[in-house]
Amino acid sequence: MSKKPSAKEREDSQNTGHGSKFGRKKEDAIAALLTQRNIEEAARAAGIGTRTLIRWLKIPEFDAAYLEARRAAVSQSNARLQQGSSAAVSTLLKVMVDASTPASARVRAADRILEHAKQSIEIDDIQFRLTALERSFQPPGKD
Repeated sequence: MSKKPSAKEREDSQNTGHGSKFGRKKEDAIAALLTQRNIEEAARAAGIGTRTLIRWLKIPEFDAAYLEARRAAVSQSNARLQQGSSAAVSTLLKVMVDASTPASARVRAADRILEHAKQSIEIDDIQFRLTALERSFQPPGKD
């Protein structure tokens, strides 16, 4: 006579198999957390209870996997923003020089261009200084 597995044993069994760190339900839960408006909707979409999802979020491995998935999603969004930055600059420049545009919009466009140019120089300066610091801490002969 075989005994029924405990809740802990069932959860542990979801963490193993097929070379993945998590079971299919946990992967579905992470995907749902990324696409749904709240935990309740995410749990429903993943086919699990809300309390189960809340409990999983307290598991360090699950939380780390969720954080990594969020980072990947934000990274993709940032890449798309960077792809559109050239068109955005062109739009700001066109607004700034178009005499038919209201003066307030032209001033705002000019202000944004100057602010972004200043930030870009500051970032470049910080990167230059950081690189110099990193080089100063490298042992001799390591380049």
